[in-house]
Amino acid sequence: MAKVKTTFFCQSCGTQYSKWQGQCTACKEWNTIVEEVVQKPEKSEWKTPTNTKKRTSRPLTIKEIDSSKEARLDTLDGEFNRVLGGGIVPGSLTLLGGEPGIGKSTLLLQISLKLPYKTLYVSGEESQKQIKMRAERINPENDSCYILTETKTQNIFKQIEALEPDIVIIDSIQTLHSDYIESSSGSISQVKECTTELIKFAKETNTPVILIGHITKDGHIAGPKILEHMVDTVLQFEGDRNHVFRILRAQKNRFGSTHELGIYEMQGTGLREVSNPSEILISKKDEELSGNAIAATLEGVRPLMIEVQALVSTAVYGTPQRSATGFNAKRLNMLLAVLEKRAGFRLGAKDVFLNITGGINVDDPAIDLAVVASILSSNEDEALPSNYCFAAEVGLSGEIRPVQRVEQRILEAEKLGFSTIFVSKYNKISLEDTEIKIQLISKIEDLVDFIV
Repeated sequence: MAKVKTTFFCQSCGTQYSKWQGQCTACKEWNTIVEEVVQKPEKSEWKTPTNTKKRTSRPLTIKEIDSSKEARLDTLDGEFNRVLGGGIVPGSLTLLGGEPGIGKSTLLLQISLKLPYKTLYVSGEESQKQIKMRAERINPENDSCYILTETKTQNIFKQIEALEPDIVIIDSIQTLHSDYIESSSGSISQVKECTTELIKFAKETNTPVILIGHITKDGHIAGPKILEHMVDTVLQFEGDRNHVFRILRAQKNRFGSTHELGIYEMQGTGLREVSNPSEILISKKDEELSGNAIAATLEGVRPLMIEVQALVSTAVYGTPQRSATGFNAKRLNMLLAVLEKRAGFRLGAKDVFLNITGGINVDDPAIDLAVVASILSSNEDEALPSNYCFAAEVGLSGEIRPVQRVEQRILEAEKLGFSTIFVSKYNKISLEDTEIKIQLISKIEDLVDFIV
């Protein structure tokens, strides 16, 4: 009988050790090193060597390399295409992570039912009947989506050879296991081995593979950190299960930008694409309320109109509170200091609460002016006109600084019916014949004159 080989892996970063120790020297985490059974085979092919066409590569000069762009696969989902950079790249490996119950499986099942290509949806977590029940709510008429419930990679590859799908979706990578590794599913060595086999399959056959990944309680994708390095694209599906809106972000993308944002609304029939995010980020009100201001921001190349809410009240307890949701708390403190120093407002003894509606986090400095306007509005208890919006950065000396792509922000505000937009005097604006009034201001005192 062959001797069982074991080794030690860090469950946090995947570093391998020959013996157990308390702290991982790579990621500095404690008590994350566990022993796993490892059996290294002679070969780890995704299919039988007799059917594998070996291809030897040779070094090429830059001029010899074919630079023509390969056609992407259109998913017929505008939000998903936008985040990926225009569609799925053939031969790519995409990893989608998110909290339990957020809608990862629903999103990929919905996309696979929309695709006009032959798709293999492999589930290791649900039965075919469970998937059928969900598919009937989305699009039961699709004839090109095949469902397979299997967790063993060798069996999956046999079905792939027989079916020859155009796209493969795995739900989830933590449930797969390979015969070449004797440890349990979800362990460091199993996740690495299964991902390696899928990468080899994707690159050799030019077939795109999409993986669903579990996340830890800290919000990071479970398994070794090397998993995120191995794949081409890492997507994060975010949102609150108590709300209907979901946000899709790209944390890593070898084929496009990581600044794009996709927004969905969870409905009984699946996820609805939200092509106009401003409809969910600006609340509908019958009357004007103090402390509300609209900011024109950008997420990637997409302009968004978001609502900033502020509440300024007398501090009940000795130390005033400073709280920000969806906005950097340190930047809020800086803006309050600028208001007190440059505009003469005494906010040192008052509580200040700030909220970005819609549940999104914004780090665009262009919303500084809207934050200041909402704080002033709440402090004076005077509502801002609902057709005002703001797009400028505020400096430490109280100057209103220009922001990038201001013309795109102005056109978006005009399209949504705003009558006036406040921007920096130092922005170069070449727009003509616009119906919206462009109010140029140079320092924070100018804004105070308009509001107070």
